[in-house]
Amino acid sequence: MGGKKRLVLVGNGMAGVRTIEHVLKLAPDIYDITVFGAEPYPNYNRIMLSSVLAGGSNMKDIVINDWDWYTENGIRLYTGDAVTRVDTGNKKVFSKSGVEAAYDELILATGSNPFILPIPGADKEGVIGFRDIQDCDRMMEASKKYKRAAVIGGGLLGLEAARGLLHLGMDVTVIHIHPYLMERQLDEPAAKMLQLELEAQGMKFMMQKQTAGVRGGRRAEGLDFADGSSLMADLVVMAVGIKPNVALAKASGLKVERGIVVDDYMETSMPGIYAVGECAEHRGIAYGLVAPLYEQGQVLAKRLAGVETGGYEGSVTSTKLKVSGVDVFSAGFFQDVPGTRSLRIQDDLDGTYKKIVLQDDRLVGAVLFGDTTDGASLFAKIKKGESVAGKEKELLLGFPAGSAGENSQAARLAAMADDEIICGCNGVSKGTIVEAVKGGCGTVGEIKACTKASGSCGGCKPLVEGLLQLYGDGVSGEPVKEGICGCTSLGREEIVESIRAMSLKSVKEVMNVLEWHEPEGCSKCRPALNYYLGMLWPIEYVDEKESRFVNERYHANIQKDGTFSVVPRIYGGVTSPADLKKIAEVAEKYDVPMVKFTGGQRIDLLGVKKEDLPKVWAELDMPSGHAYGKALRTVKTCVGSTFCRFGTQDSIGMGIRLEKAFERLNTPGKVKLAVSGCPRNCAEATIKDLGVVAIDGGWEIYVGGNGGVKVRASDLLCTVKTEDEVMEWTAAYLQYYREQASWNERTAQWVERVGLGKIKAVLENPEERQKLADRIEETLSRSTDPWKEIIEDESLRKNFEPLASV
Repeated sequence: MGGKKRLVLVGNGMAGVRTIEHVLKLAPDIYDITVFGAEPYPNYNRIMLSSVLAGGSNMKDIVINDWDWYTENGIRLYTGDAVTRVDTGNKKVFSKSGVEAAYDELILATGSNPFILPIPGADKEGVIGFRDIQDCDRMMEASKKYKRAAVIGGGLLGLEAARGLLHLGMDVTVIHIHPYLMERQLDEPAAKMLQLELEAQGMKFMMQKQTAGVRGGRRAEGLDFADGSSLMADLVVMAVGIKPNVALAKASGLKVERGIVVDDYMETSMPGIYAVGECAEHRGIAYGLVAPLYEQGQVLAKRLAGVETGGYEGSVTSTKLKVSGVDVFSAGFFQDVPGTRSLRIQDDLDGTYKKIVLQDDRLVGAVLFGDTTDGASLFAKIKKGESVAGKEKELLLGFPAGSAGENSQAARLAAMADDEIICGCNGVSKGTIVEAVKGGCGTVGEIKACTKASGSCGGCKPLVEGLLQLYGDGVSGEPVKEGICGCTSLGREEIVESIRAMSLKSVKEVMNVLEWHEPEGCSKCRPALNYYLGMLWPIEYVDEKESRFVNERYHANIQKDGTFSVVPRIYGGVTSPADLKKIAEVAEKYDVPMVKFTGGQRIDLLGVKKEDLPKVWAELDMPSGHAYGKALRTVKTCVGSTFCRFGTQDSIGMGIRLEKAFERLNTPGKVKLAVSGCPRNCAEATIKDLGVVAIDGGWEIYVGGNGGVKVRASDLLCTVKTEDEVMEWTAAYLQYYREQASWNERTAQWVERVGLGKIKAVLENPEERQKLADRIEETLSRSTDPWKEIIEDESLRKNFEPLASV
């Protein structure tokens, strides 16, 4: 490395490492590079911390550049070792552990720190920020012991923290000082829609509350507010903002205001020392969004590489986010102020909102909620500042006023200029993505690897897919193919057809023959393959327990304290005094902390130790209710004609018959049934995966309903006269769903995807209906009760011994 200049980066975060990536591309042989990181990890995606907290990702999933990347590029990396001093006279940095590194050029990318409110009690145990992996670990650990969480701050960070804590089973209240949420990214109507959606997910809110102090002894026990009210809480997360981390720069004699002051080339007040990212202040602004920080990094990299470039002039910011599963977008100046005009569309049925703000015939701002497809094109027009006179309604609608809007996304993408940004997080333009597609990238995953588009928040994935459709294989009308996971480029249909055609009979064989990228697969594909093999070969295939999730391996729902929930089968919600007495005796004998009636008319024994599970099952002497699996869960019933004066049919008998017929049936997603004895629908049959409603002289069968976060009313499949016909149609429908749906796809999504018309066309054929019913009967004939199987097999019971690992 002799003769190379020495480049030192202080801070191993997204902005600093992105700068190094650009330097390596532009001038790979100029610098001997050293990187210091305060955290003990390689470069990771801080945007995805909320996904880690919510359980959707782990540390490995959010790493941007792994350990090997540093080695392959000759970068000397020190992790878990913060730089504590810069000797600007001798051009050296010193780390906490005593490492000394000389530099010719120095980049400070020290990021920011969470802002902790200066209130009494803020230093108590149980009060934390939300900024790094360690904060995630603290929250996850706290959720195992405590139940009530308070999140101070209704901005993006606070809502993501709240969603993660909700997922961890905590009771979560968000406290916000403003009248509505995310006031920096949304206007009031969009924010109110977001609040309603989050409340439906279980979040609670206290708006226009000023926190005065944290109550409690050594540990936080709650919050006191300025208006005299209070809230009990065992965990307090402060997510009220960030402040640039300028301590090192200040101690080194650099000019510091709110952030480290830099010029248009990101150089500080001292020559040869640069700052980039959240710690930098440019023209009075310290940016907290990733896109401006990457723009800064590009300019700095060109400067360091000796490539001619214009200076950084600041950023017009846009925010495209997924907040707890809801897509939101905003850009520019979107609030209504004097001198502006706005147009808006609000659809409370579909949960969408769109607003554009105009000033002097120019588009200056936009807010999108629920559907963010138009975000990139609107942002491009805001940045260009061109007149949009006469096109205002076209911008609002997303297609020319008066047209049907068909294929509007394809038309918009085709009309986009090549320099329009598709991926705001990584600054990837349409032209770059199209070039990658034409160069051979055939999947979104390959485009991500090549260009980094969709590699951060993932909000631009629909646009990337659209470009792939438009400029790749999609030109010929073929759909864009995306694998079931990152281990393969094959989709569900190709995999199932290959298993059938080649008679593949094991998960390992499928992965080997179909050339999986990862020979051991992952948590997404292994359960899917296990299901597809069992569905195709119900007689020959031996279920692979290790490919199932923990709940299905132990035939009980694991709880957050490591105990389990036991739900015995109670057919149609009907039980007997003897069974009730037995359940009570077992609960007392094994010190079950809670006995609860479920929403599906069953009894749940919560808090059973793993080693006690087989004994509890044996003494209950009842079948498993499969409350833990992708299987038939419940058949809810009303009393029907047995007792109710409005009942027209025996709904209890019908429900019990259905449940006894289809219990133990493995399905792509969990399945819930219901039978109502009259159109008053007391069993809520019309929001179930399959619901049966009694009418005079017959039964109506409804399918594709869902009563979860996204409620979907079911569709009428058919009307029949007899109970035998109900059984036949139900059997055929469930088997068709089993054979055609993707793994983990509920019936509501499946019906919407394939269309009710196609399903009816198949099932209305009596011959095809009978074949489907025969196939499901063959599968059911091979099924056994897992609890009984474990009770009778000593080798299986060993898995439940106290020292066994969950």
